[in-house]
Parts: sequence; structure tokens; C-alpha cells
Amino acid sequence: MTRKSSRPPKDALEKAVSASSAAPLEHTPHEMASEHRPGLLPEENFRWRAGEITRLEAFSDVVFGFALTLLVISLEVPRSYAALMTDLQGLLPFAACFTLLVGVWRMHYIYSRRYGLEDPYSIFLNMVLLFFVLFCVYPLKFIFTLLYSHLMGADTGDDVSWHGALVLVQLFFLGFASLLLLFALMYAHAYNLRTKLGLNAVEVRKTRDAIELNVVGAAIGFLSLALAFKNPFWSAGASCLYGPFSFIHGSIAKKRIRRLLAEKV
Repeated sequence: MTRKSSRPPKDALEKAVSASSAAPLEHTPHEMASEHRPGLLPEENFRWRAGEITRLEAFSDVVFGFALTLLVISLEVPRSYAALMTDLQGLLPFAACFTLLVGVWRMHYIYSRRYGLEDPYSIFLNMVLLFFVLFCVYPLKFIFTLLYSHLMGADTGDDVSWHGALVLVQLFFLGFASLLLLFALMYAHAYNLRTKLGLNAVEVRKTRDAIELNVVGAAIGFLSLALAFKNPFWSAGASCLYGPFSFIHGSIAKKRIRRLLAEKV
């Protein structure tokens, strides 16, 4: 008796292969980028237009990382308990500087992910912004270290004169105001390209809100800088206006967005 082969005919195999190759490939949710996964939107009512991480974003992250390394408490491992306690005195000033720097990084990250712009003007503004980030590192660290030392009654060995304190405060507010002004220019550039970017009404409103917030913040920063030439306490008081303004502006912006969403429905 002859045994029948269990193998399928050759033509049937060819048809199966051709059918599988012609079928569209379906990607699982695990293969999708995090910002495109269903239910994991990075920002409500704003579609991020940036795709993969670009060289500009990677370079910016490197600069921010380098700025953080300049803020480290000590470059050497403490070799005694006394040295460790001395280094830990700089922990709170480091935490304050770290928080501010991460805040600037997050602002840059959200802008980059929202619009994904890499035209020459955007690159120029980005490079100037990174320059001011590095410019602010040492004055920022020195100011918070000096402030913490005076509050805790510690002796840092730095006898800063009144003129020196004025210069430090002026450098701080110069960097603060310049960073916010650059963010305002970057958002204004994205607003001018709103048609090419395909921004909807809500996204245009959010872009305009970002421009308003950064413009007023820069104005407060430059006002504080001008007052710092007379008295650093006056400039510190003026800078406190930014907090209440940000809260009020944020509340108004949310109401505007809810109104636009209600009109769409």
C-alpha cells in the first residue's frame, strides 16, 4: 500500500505565502510610541506633532544634563564624616537649583513635543536658550548657597559686599527674564506657523496662552532686574508677582479652553 503524504500541495503553500505577504501588517499597542498609545495622551486637547527624538532635542538634553552636573554638591567622594556633613549642607541649595532647572527643561520638552519645529529660526532660538541655561548655572548655585548659609547661620567664607549682592541678583534676573522672553519668541514663531502645523482652535488658544504667560513673566523679570540696580529686596518683591499672575492666568486659560470645547460640542 502506498502511504499518502500529509504535506499540503506546493501550489497551496504558494497561495498561503502570497496571501500572508499581501495582508497588511498590524502593529500591537506595545509597538507604538508612548505619546500615541490610546488612553495615554501626553497632553489633553493638544496633539503632539513631534515624532522620534531629533538631534536638536538630543543635543538640548545633553546641555541640560551638563548644566545639572555643574550643580553637584561636590565632585569628590567625602572621606570622613565631617566632610560628608559639610557636603550635605549644600543639599537644599542643590535641590532648589535642580527644581528650577528641571522646570526649564520641562518647558522646553513640552514646546519641542508640541510643535516639532526644526527650521533655522527655531534652531537659533533654541541655541540662545541653551546658552542662557548654562549662563545661569553658577549665579543660581551661588545665590541659593549664600542665601541658605545666611538663613542657617553657617560660615561659607565668602564675604559678599552690597555691590556683589546686587550683581548676583542682577545676573539671576537677567537669566530669568531672558529665558522667558526666548520661550515667548519660540511660541510666537509656532503661532505664526499655525496653519502649516494644522493647529485647531483649542491648540491655537493654548499657544496664545503660552505667549501671554511668558511675555508677562519676562516683563516681571526685567522689572526685577531694573529694581535690582537699586535694592535687591525690591527686585525680590517684584518677582513674587509672577506666582499669583501664573495662577490667575492659568485659571482664565482653563475657562477659555472649556468654552471652546463646549462650542465644538
